[in-house]
Amino acid sequence: MNNNRKFRVLIVDDEVAYQDVYEMLLNRKGYKTERASSGEEALAKLTQGAFDLVLTDLIMGSMDGLKLLSTIKKLYVNVEVILITGFGSIESAVMAMKNGAFSYFIKSADPEILLGEIAKLAELAKLTVMDKAMAKEAGTHSSPFMLRSANPQILKVMAIINKVANSNASVLITGESGTGKEVYAQHLHNDGPCSKNKFIAVNCQALSQGLLESELFGHERGSFTGATERRIGRFEEASGGTLFLDEIGEMPMEVQAKLLRVLETKTIERMGSNTSLPIKLRLISATNKDIQGAIRAGGFREDLLYRINTIVLEIPPLRDRREDIAGLIDFFIAKYQSEYGKTITIMEPKLREILHKYDYPGNIRELKNIIERLIVLTEDEVLRASDLPSSSRSGLDPEENLDSITPLRDLKKEVEKRYISSVLGKFDGNITESARHLSISRRHLFNKVMEYGLKF
Repeated sequence: MNNNRKFRVLIVDDEVAYQDVYEMLLNRKGYKTERASSGEEALAKLTQGAFDLVLTDLIMGSMDGLKLLSTIKKLYVNVEVILITGFGSIESAVMAMKNGAFSYFIKSADPEILLGEIAKLAELAKLTVMDKAMAKEAGTHSSPFMLRSANPQILKVMAIINKVANSNASVLITGESGTGKEVYAQHLHNDGPCSKNKFIAVNCQALSQGLLESELFGHERGSFTGATERRIGRFEEASGGTLFLDEIGEMPMEVQAKLLRVLETKTIERMGSNTSLPIKLRLISATNKDIQGAIRAGGFREDLLYRINTIVLEIPPLRDRREDIAGLIDFFIAKYQSEYGKTITIMEPKLREILHKYDYPGNIRELKNIIERLIVLTEDEVLRASDLPSSSRSGLDPEENLDSITPLRDLKKEVEKRYISSVLGKFDGNITESARHLSISRRHLFNKVMEYGLKF
């Protein structure tokens, strides 16, 4: 499906009046529709063009909605089906969902319910297309869905990116591991002047000093033991494009000195060579480290920091953008349903509650891995809390941890400690404001802070 193409719906009903109603509702929402008066006609239209959704009545002539559903699922795996039924046929509709229907709609119900279900499908289809387009452009690193957010801090980051994307200013992206820093780097590249050229990523933590130098600057044949041929470094490879240095805070001091010289002179020398080669590229760096602390500890060069942090983007951890968790859960479910060829019809309410309350020390990467695990383990289209890794259930699902029961008094203290800490964080450590919102005195709050050893 082209990214700009409208979501296409095939309406199937043997009563023209209902066709008219559904067509009017869907066209008002911007969907493209076609009509069929029987299951046979619908199958003929499916052979002639691509549809995203078949909206079909259950009770029709020789081929009813269930038979049409079964045929569509055998022949068109990417076409979704919503069944329309009367109140007395709900059992058949539930059976249809077990056989692969996305949903069902009762004719006497509010049409907004039907439109809501179709909107979900349209969004999932759009995300799938965007994800494939990004994967084609940028390998498997990112999905543009991760750039969508209702979080004020992320919206601020995106506003800055929109302002600086067309410049060649160096950018430093900070944030905990797993927050998606490379996704933002890739987006900067895609929206920038060098988007038609390469985006090259190097993890500075994954390589030893010698290997990192060779990786970045390249080497000449014979420059060290094992250098049997000339190797082009990442700076040369990224020339004209973008070089992304991930975990730059872990770069050895000797390599930092060489990197600083490269940024100052805009030239590089391969290891074992005296020839300077000009380079022109955009540098984006990322770290989960406290760089200022590393500078004070003598582990990072202050002059290098000034070269790489013209623009700083601070990516918040997932626990601080909980308004985005629901969307990310649904996105990853759709992603891994497609990858593993599974259909998920139910998520236990208990599971969704746990996923929304969990703090995700591994951030978006951890959430993605959790959803993938749940999809892999399910055998009956149901996602269950019992399939969660124990780390995700700990402290959130007492029934799963009865082998290590915490005294109620201690549990209350832990909850109080975490809640006070979160309130202090919300008000930047302001004792007066925090106490007011907690409806306790400043002295009472201060005593709690001292009791729990909280920072403010």
